[in-house]
Amino acid sequence: MTGTQLRPTVGTDTEFQPRLSLRRKVGAVFGVLTVVAMAIGLLTLGTLIVDVVRDGWSVLSWDFIRNFPSRRPSEAGIRSALIGTVYVMVLVAVIAFPLGVSAAVYLEEFAPKNRLTSFIELNISNLAAVPSIVYGLLGLGIFVRALTLGPSVIAGALTLSLLILPIIIIASREALRAVPPSIREAGYALGASRWQTVRMFVLPVAMPGILTGTILALSRAIGETAPLITIGALTYIAFTPKSLLDPFTVLPIQIYNWVSRPQPAFHQLAAGGIIILLAVLLSFNALAIVLRARLQRQIRD
Repeated sequence: MTGTQLRPTVGTDTEFQPRLSLRRKVGAVFGVLTVVAMAIGLLTLGTLIVDVVRDGWSVLSWDFIRNFPSRRPSEAGIRSALIGTVYVMVLVAVIAFPLGVSAAVYLEEFAPKNRLTSFIELNISNLAAVPSIVYGLLGLGIFVRALTLGPSVIAGALTLSLLILPIIIIASREALRAVPPSIREAGYALGASRWQTVRMFVLPVAMPGILTGTILALSRAIGETAPLITIGALTYIAFTPKSLLDPFTVLPIQIYNWVSRPQPAFHQLAAGGIIILLAVLLSFNALAIVLRARLQRQIRD
């Protein structure tokens, strides 16, 4: 008995050709728009950097770095703001990094999946989008007044740590989720406990991603002005802080102080301060990138 073999009805190449052609055209247009948007952003950023370097290059000198702020532009420097920025950022990294990574490890690896953890995760995501001035008011109420720390270095560092803590937690959790499950299973197969598996297998693999999130968080913290002004950071300091309870200022506040003055000479000082701020930011980022690259080499080896 012979019969015609039944085949599923499918579209021919001529039917799919118009759709495929349309998708390729849409993809090409989207690619062009993406390149144009990136070019506009890079061109704007490059224009701003060139303008700042052109205005501030003339004031850059060792005297500008060593001198304290002054009412005379020819004698003004950035020493107190530069040292205050370094102090605050080092404290922020020391405080926020271990707390953020520990919270991410607990929520991702150990916390039970229930309504409480879901509520905590939702609030962490919401806190990452809260305006920085709110954290300044929180730092003013808790650290400056309730704990009587005053407008000190440690109060500023704690306030900025709260600001970037949700960002570090979210980035760290994403890095932990990216670790393949086979690595955890290999640890359990070797007889390691859950904590040993996380500490010896999961964290080393996730650490490059964690450091990337930390770099972005610290980059945000180093340029914040509103929270520090809210807690009482000074705009003029002619001394460097000697302890964690001393008053302080930072580069963004000093730059804001110079920009708000009408004299063009102070605007040049502000441009020089922006160059120094960018140099400090790139130095912190370069250190974190070197650590991340070394960890990646150790993982590959």
